[in-house]
Amino acid sequence: MPEPTGNPPAELPGASSPEPSPEPEPEPEQVALRLSAVLGRLLRRMRSTSSESLLPPTQRSLLARLDREGPATTAALARAEYVRPQSMRLTVGALESRGLVERAPDPADGRKSVVSITRTGLEVLTTLRTAKNDWLAEALAAELDDEERRTVAEAAELLDRLAGG
Repeated sequence: MPEPTGNPPAELPGASSPEPSPEPEPEPEQVALRLSAVLGRLLRRMRSTSSESLLPPTQRSLLARLDREGPATTAALARAEYVRPQSMRLTVGALESRGLVERAPDPADGRKSVVSITRTGLEVLTTLRTAKNDWLAEALAAELDDEERRTVAEAAELLDRLAGG
């Protein structure tokens, strides 16, 4: 009986080692569930790092919309934010009392008013955005290597395309 040499047996000609089977392609529903959960956690984390106590989410959202899209009537803002006009009037009133938005007569219809963001509103919004972006940049630098950051950058482009950007 031959002594074992400790070397693995030589492969037979024509025999190949089994290759690992490729991972199955993820189903769109699985990707959607995972992405939704991850984005939700990321957004909550970003909110917790900035001076969120400055504004509740509905007020932040309204300021961001006014910054992005410009002045609008309360009714148009309510439609855009998917809330009732009465709720939007309360949100606008709260922001107006803090000097973050202002109302002016609608040039097209004097019975209506147009809401716009003030300089103070822009400053508050910039503070919130800066805190979120600073946290995210620091997290990307600390948690991911160069290749992973490139992957995230590519994913951001794909997500932007999904969002219609």
